[in-house]
Amino acid sequence: MSVPESPSRVRQPRPPRGAAPTLHDVAREAGVSLATASRVLNGSDRKVAESFREKVEQAAASLGYTANVSAQATARGTSPVIALLVADIADPYFGLIAAGVARGADEHGLVVTISITERDPAREARIVRALRGQRPQGLIIAASRTSGTTDAAAVAELDGFARFGSRVVTFGARVGENRHIEIDNRAGAEELGRRMAALGYRSAIALAAAPGILTSDERLAGFRSGFEAGGGTVDRVLRGDFRRESGATGMAAALAEGVDPGTLVFGMSDVIAIGAMSAIRDAGREVGRDIAVCGFDDVPSSSDVTPGLTTVRVPLSDIGYQAFRATVDADWEQTPLPLEVMVRSSTPEVAA
Repeated sequence: MSVPESPSRVRQPRPPRGAAPTLHDVAREAGVSLATASRVLNGSDRKVAESFREKVEQAAASLGYTANVSAQATARGTSPVIALLVADIADPYFGLIAAGVARGADEHGLVVTISITERDPAREARIVRALRGQRPQGLIIAASRTSGTTDAAAVAELDGFARFGSRVVTFGARVGENRHIEIDNRAGAEELGRRMAALGYRSAIALAAAPGILTSDERLAGFRSGFEAGGGTVDRVLRGDFRRESGATGMAAALAEGVDPGTLVFGMSDVIAIGAMSAIRDAGREVGRDIAVCGFDDVPSSSDVTPGLTTVRVPLSDIGYQAFRATVDADWEQTPLPLEVMVRSSTPEVAA
């Protein structure tokens, strides 16, 4: 039922120049009640007559009114915000996830904020504590979590969001009773290892992140399993992080020790692998026929580099969208996330 309203209210003076317009100002400008203006601008489920909705929206635009998010959080328990935590905003892996989250937020009229954890548990904890005070509708932690049991304090901190109606979504391991997104990194890497062994590679160098980073650990274990099942051996594992510079540094160290022609290099991400390709070229070696390289994720640059990078395609934008849906859908269940090995010129078949 539409809310009755008298359109003949007497207009009141506009707010003084320089003063931020309030909801009361919008209601006066539109000639409607404060309740009606609130229903239109604060997303109430109660229906408002279209003529009054247009008046309110026009008045808000004319006055330059924006909703008071803090006030909304106090009234509703949460604010119309989705808080996204990523390890490194410069990494295209997280950029694609953020794009998927933003797509879902746009569909629901919500705003996405992004915080950077740098894969530092203490920094992540500080950010989470600060966000609790802002009461976002949803909290998505997309940064790769460390292996092992999450400490009780961290679980309690995240569970605290549920007390005011916010949903928490983590990537990888489940934290407490919160929802989580699973990417089968191990299975994808295992298939990559099998495919590389089938191409004739028998010796591999792995460029991985520090021990304990779940994404890296799962990918390394899966690749090793598949590659060894096909007759190959991972001879060296060089540790760093997920930055391009780490891939270049690790590869340079391997080259200094000696890398035989026909060796395969597996970077735990495309960004690492592309850094390794740069180091190989800088050393006067050829990527592909001399030293083969493969990665993981299939970020856009993986098909743009020369030679094209063999990798595992992960539907990162769709994963971000699913993570968003997990924050708003009461009966959410994760749908399958197919991973696909993309063989390109960086891993040519080894001549018999």
